[in-house]
Amino acid sequence: MSARAGKEGVRESATVVMRPSRQINVVLRHADTTGGSASTAEAAGSARTLPQTGPWADWQQELDRMVGLDNVKDLVYEIYALLQIGQLRSEAGLLAQAHVYHMIFKGNPGTGKTTVARLLAKLFQGMGLLAKGHLVEVERADLVGEYIGHTAQKTRDLVKKALGGVLFVDEAYSLARGGEKDFGKEAIDTLVKAMEDFKNQFVLILAGYTLEIEGFLLTNPGLPSRFPILMEFPDYTVDQLILIAEGMAKDRDYALLPQTLSKLRELLLQEKTESIYHFSNARFVRNVLERAIRNQAVRLLSLYPSGSPGRQELMSLRPEDVRDL
Repeated sequence: MSARAGKEGVRESATVVMRPSRQINVVLRHADTTGGSASTAEAAGSARTLPQTGPWADWQQELDRMVGLDNVKDLVYEIYALLQIGQLRSEAGLLAQAHVYHMIFKGNPGTGKTTVARLLAKLFQGMGLLAKGHLVEVERADLVGEYIGHTAQKTRDLVKKALGGVLFVDEAYSLARGGEKDFGKEAIDTLVKAMEDFKNQFVLILAGYTLEIEGFLLTNPGLPSRFPILMEFPDYTVDQLILIAEGMAKDRDYALLPQTLSKLRELLLQEKTESIYHFSNARFVRNVLERAIRNQAVRLLSLYPSGSPGRQELMSLRPEDVRDL
């Protein structure tokens, strides 16, 4: 299945890991997974007070609609706090140093990378860091040209389009696949230069599969230090995927019967353990759900060739509607 299926409307989950940097030092409080007691920092983080009004309340609502994302929610709040305190320091006549927010997103498809990037763009715009807060999503074909000099111009044009917002490069590792003579290297060099030429005027996010992104960063020794924030997006658990499926169905005015959820759970376990491709997480769930809706439509037309099913029948997705892709 395609690793670049649609990304919109996906509820997703992620784990965040920070890379040490002189520009930004956001320390996340991870949940204790060893069964021991939480650390003092973790306890303090869980007790933090969230603003009930103002811009943060709107961003919090968007976060709450997503499944999981515990560490990402901490990160977003800490960035908000950093920007807010920076404004208060300026008002108090104190030095408020500009930070660097370029990021690396690592993880399989369907794990929330684009959704989180879009949310961060809104946050940066709302806090005055970025003028527009829009997201420009590109891939290799958008950046790499067909002849010498073409790539640099295409890349510069896209950077200019992203000024005031976020430039999100999906499958960024593909830029380094062709080696030294490939035009992808020219795109990388142009992006690095743009980060200096347009400092603090846009945020660059490079995204892709975990292993491929790690290899990509090794192709240019200067790349890792330019991206002080590293987010790692793990695959969803089956329980999280079931929650996502129920949410997707509800948004479409459908309902998954208990037997249907059991069938879906079996399908998810099989896909996660047997697929030879990168598991596509929430995208896989969405594709299964959309096929189930088509199967339901065919089933209902055959059952009611000259009449109309009841409201409950129109909403219900049965086990026989759920099939492998």
